[in-house]
Amino acid sequence: MKLIAEQPYVKVERQIANTGQYYVEDDRILYLYSDRIVSRYHEFSIENVWDMSYRPVGQKGGLLYLHTSKGVNVYTVNKSPERFIEAFRETIQNQR
Repeated sequence: MKLIAEQPYVKVERQIANTGQYYVEDDRILYLYSDRIVSRYHEFSIENVWDMSYRPVGQKGGLLYLHTSKGVNVYTVNKSPERFIEAFRETIQNQR
């Protein structure tokens, strides 16, 4: 299927070593296709994604919420995902 939009996100993982606790950021991308949304380890059929929302946190970035039939998945983003959300809503509007 055709790629419609991409949204960078960050996965923050806590690592514990003998010298202390560390946080490691892993840059990843959400991909929106006409029939699905794909992250590094998950794939959601577009029919199972009900909506997306965004909540700014602090002065930089925020949280992107993917509302699915199996629950809500949260992605940490460093820039506003408004274009990605608009592309998703246009995609589902054209299919319904």
